[in-house]
Amino acid sequence: MSTYSSKKRLVISPRNFCFWNEWGSFRPMREISQEKFDAFAGFCRQPTSVLFGQEVAWFESKSRSVFALLMLDTDEEFSGILFARDLASRFRWVKQTAYYTSSADALAELRRLMRQVEADIEEERVQGDEADPVDFFAPVVKEQRFHERFQHLAFGEGFAAARELINVMMCWYENQDGNYIEQFQTTGFDARIWELYLFAMLVESRYAVSQPSPAPDFLARGLGGTFFIEATTINPSIINGKPATSQKPESVEEIADYVQNYLPIRFAGPLSAKLEKRYWESLEVADAPLVIAIQDFHDEFSMTYSGQSLLRYLYGVEFLEVQNDQGVEIVSRPVTHHLWKGKKIASGFFSLPDAPNISAVLFNASGTLAKFNRMGVKVAFGRPGVTLIHSGIRVSSDGRLEETFSNEVNEGYEEAWIDGMEVYHNPAATHPLNPDLLPGARHHFQTDSGFESWTPVGHLVTSRTAVVTTR
Repeated sequence: MSTYSSKKRLVISPRNFCFWNEWGSFRPMREISQEKFDAFAGFCRQPTSVLFGQEVAWFESKSRSVFALLMLDTDEEFSGILFARDLASRFRWVKQTAYYTSSADALAELRRLMRQVEADIEEERVQGDEADPVDFFAPVVKEQRFHERFQHLAFGEGFAAARELINVMMCWYENQDGNYIEQFQTTGFDARIWELYLFAMLVESRYAVSQPSPAPDFLARGLGGTFFIEATTINPSIINGKPATSQKPESVEEIADYVQNYLPIRFAGPLSAKLEKRYWESLEVADAPLVIAIQDFHDEFSMTYSGQSLLRYLYGVEFLEVQNDQGVEIVSRPVTHHLWKGKKIASGFFSLPDAPNISAVLFNASGTLAKFNRMGVKVAFGRPGVTLIHSGIRVSSDGRLEETFSNEVNEGYEEAWIDGMEVYHNPAATHPLNPDLLPGARHHFQTDSGFESWTPVGHLVTSRTAVVTTR
């Protein structure tokens, strides 16, 4: 049974819909989860939709060519809305029922319209303003130039769930600079996946997302406010056209040096480069928060330590455990510089002259291809014979401790796009970012009295995904 709340208690059960598990000639649609609906049709939802009513149930047709939702509006009347792929393969509004005081009456008309739209889908789907559809997986370069992870995504059975999900999402993603597909298939794969992750996270957070030309990457408009995101990544060093072997610490002493110096220096490069772009001088950007979203792709191993290194570099501070009469106390002390094999940089990105124009820095070690695979399985894009095991560390239910977990990923698996996100707020920001704009993330603040973090229950601290195939 599914229960929905409004001014009066509303209960809708599967038998009200006259369908559930099996298809039949009289069953043109079946109920699905909101997450599955969002994966296909959620991209056309506007943030203001919540002002007009509440979504109470979601449906798909047998052929999955039509999706629908049942609404309860502010006048406590029910209506149904249908969505079909336009000529660019984007699911968009095509029909709507009348308004009814009874959910059963609204569902009856919704079923009738579902049959009608599905029977005449080629005419019903035309919107009249579509661009030509783009296949992001159709090769545009020779196979030997494919990025290794693109090959896994495009052709590997173990990543079929991610492939199906990205196929849907990319119908809504704008190819602003004209070379997205080539980069997606070759050397820019990781950076493009990071951008696509940010897009998915913003859509899930109920923002209307646009991509300003030429930059920053995203403009997010929601009921709570507006902000810009510019994405960047740490990438492998390239020597003679090939990725160079990255540094890998092998002892406790090397790990400390790696965290305290090597990784901060790697973060400093792309972050400083974004400052040089001076996006805030644009009239459109000038009066809104501007956020840099950075991801570390220079080595798979590095993400284990990236978060703590980023905090160290951004604020120019480190945290130490000090034993006193009351036990162990966490104290902070300033960090002035980072030194690695003769290269020395000043610490404290937020202290740089132009840094007040940056409201915050985002980071998510889980914003990788593995997350797309899990989210794909979650909305029923999984394949028989392929099992995903998600393991790592989460913040416990009391919000104070960290606990390990290991779960099989299946349809309905509990995970959000924003899970694992860290937001580092600039204490000197000209336009501070309201933390309520990203409520599912962990937020870090430097204050006059010290340093504090707001951590949601279940926050994803570390994460790994094993792909197990049995055929």
